[in-house]
Amino acid sequence: MLLAATMFAGATSASAKTPDGKPFILLLAGRPSHGPGQHEHNAGVQLFAKCLAQGAPQVVTKFYLSAAWPTPEELAQADTILFYADGAGGHPMLQGDHLAQTEKEMKRGAGFVCVHFAVEYPADKGGPQALEWMGGFFEMNWSVNPHWTADYTELPKHPISNGVKPFSTKDEWYYHMRFNDRAGKLTAILSALPPETSVGRDGGRSGNPTVREAVAAKKPQTTAWAYERPEGGRGFGFTGGHFHKGWGNDEQRKLLLNALLWTAKVEVPATGVESKITPEDLDANLDPKGRKPKPPENPAAAPAPGAAPAPAAPAPAAAPAQ
Repeated sequence: MLLAATMFAGATSASAKTPDGKPFILLLAGRPSHGPGQHEHNAGVQLFAKCLAQGAPQVVTKFYLSAAWPTPEELAQADTILFYADGAGGHPMLQGDHLAQTEKEMKRGAGFVCVHFAVEYPADKGGPQALEWMGGFFEMNWSVNPHWTADYTELPKHPISNGVKPFSTKDEWYYHMRFNDRAGKLTAILSALPPETSVGRDGGRSGNPTVREAVAAKKPQTTAWAYERPEGGRGFGFTGGHFHKGWGNDEQRKLLLNALLWTAKVEVPATGVESKITPEDLDANLDPKGRKPKPPENPAAAPAPGAAPAPAAPAPAAAPAQ
């Protein structure tokens, strides 16, 4: 199936749009992309839903896989919408009339969250909206996308940081975002100093004179940020998430889960959204991507009555290296 929902009993929220008054979070995954363990959008959103079920049982979540799109009614109910997908011109939000549909929900104050490649938009389509809704985005010929180990030694006092300890991970941490400095309140949540070797020669995503000068001057670079829109909506950008194993880091995972609650205007627990996952949880729902399927544990077992065969995985979409 291309979508699934998880519902849990719990306290209601005045800002919720579900019929029974619960906060509602939409998690939208893009198509399979890159190699095994990279850009695992489908596995990622399903892991987020599982973790929210543990640490925020008052929230209703629904995820869509492989660039499937929710109904207008579901969009209208969402307290926040997360995109974890390949971005640029192939961004799911830029297909068909999706941008107009999303804009409608932003105008009423829905939250807006983008993870990894999903923070990248063309400067003339999606970029202006991301500046308005999320406070920043990855802009070609301005931002860069190197792989490096970021050491997050300090976090600001903010609900998204609740319970998150300093941590360090190697990822494709994009930086030198194009930020909104004209309106709203922007808060850097994760910032670190990249090595000068992380800036390559001049190119669309590899380097440019401005970013090279900033890194040489030892200016910390923001890789995750929170944004409060003037009319009251909230956004969050997170540039990591290239490697699926990064979600096994308790601090990184908690930060993202906290951000989902905060953008949905749900109170973040003082200790953050707690979740525990196993290696099996992390390996669940990965896209095939050339892997040999594991043999069934009980080859003789017949399918359950009425069970439908799983749909074939869509072909990986071509994407620039991210």
